[in-house]
Amino acid sequence: MPRFALALFCALLALLVAQPAWAQQYPDRTIRLICPYAPGGGTDLVARLLGQQLSARLGQTVVIENRPGAGGVVGTQSVVTAKPDGYTILFASTSPMVVMPHMMKQISFDPLKDLAPITLIAQVPALMVVNPSLPANNVKEFLDLAKARPKQLTFSSSGLGGTAQLAGEMMRLMGGADMLHIPYKGTGPANIAVLAGEVSMTFTDITAGLQFVKEGKMKALAVTTLRRSSVVPDLPAISETLPGFSAYVWYGLLAPAKTPPAIINKLNATLIQILNDPAFKQRMAEMGADTIGNSPAEFSSFMTTESARWKKIVQDTHMTVE
Repeated sequence: MPRFALALFCALLALLVAQPAWAQQYPDRTIRLICPYAPGGGTDLVARLLGQQLSARLGQTVVIENRPGAGGVVGTQSVVTAKPDGYTILFASTSPMVVMPHMMKQISFDPLKDLAPITLIAQVPALMVVNPSLPANNVKEFLDLAKARPKQLTFSSSGLGGTAQLAGEMMRLMGGADMLHIPYKGTGPANIAVLAGEVSMTFTDITAGLQFVKEGKMKALAVTTLRRSSVVPDLPAISETLPGFSAYVWYGLLAPAKTPPAIINKLNATLIQILNDPAFKQRMAEMGADTIGNSPAEFSSFMTTESARWKKIVQDTHMTVE
């Protein structure tokens, strides 16, 4: 027994010594960063910018894989079931993390349990934008027009359960706007629908929509945060017309549950360095995003709070997805 106990102690000691060395070698091959939305949207743009920085600092290629579908659930599911070795990570946003679990009658995973938080990347307000031909120049005029034309005005979204749909449903609930929702597969296609005049309006994150506004291809009526954005300070907040209105996008990085803490911590430390880099922060600000960067525990607590907030909104608006 003493000999067996000594052997067991030596084996455990070797494991404790080997794990940090193994973590120091990570990564030694390509990392897949899954973006659960179509190319061209704000989530995709930020994911690619971050992927470039991760690749440079980690010394390995970071490949962005777009896997859109079901409001981000398809791509998220692919990470949930991936091997927890740090080589498949998720660039997540609001919907599949804290909205879709309350909307879908059947969902095969729990984001709060089946994914390991790494850090909250950024928060991005959305723009309420319309086709320039629409005769409305502010939120009140849009609501008046929607009430005068029941079910004639339409709004696009990046898919069922996306922030754009939630913002639209909140506007219907709070403003009495009788609009029709038309879902698309991603923010990019939803924006194109407004540009082409296929729909009247959409809620697009500043990252993806601001350039269209600057070029005069879209008309911005408001931002969706409680207060005005420093990026577009002259643009009013919807809450100035509908008190309490708030719907913004946040981005975060997560890995499959049971990913070794040493890898989570290494990714977190690398991301904090990136998010604190002045040049990166400036680039993100130009895209309308406020960088955050926090600990895995803080990100986990944030998601728990967000999940409770959106659960109430989903219940109050009676939204479901089959």
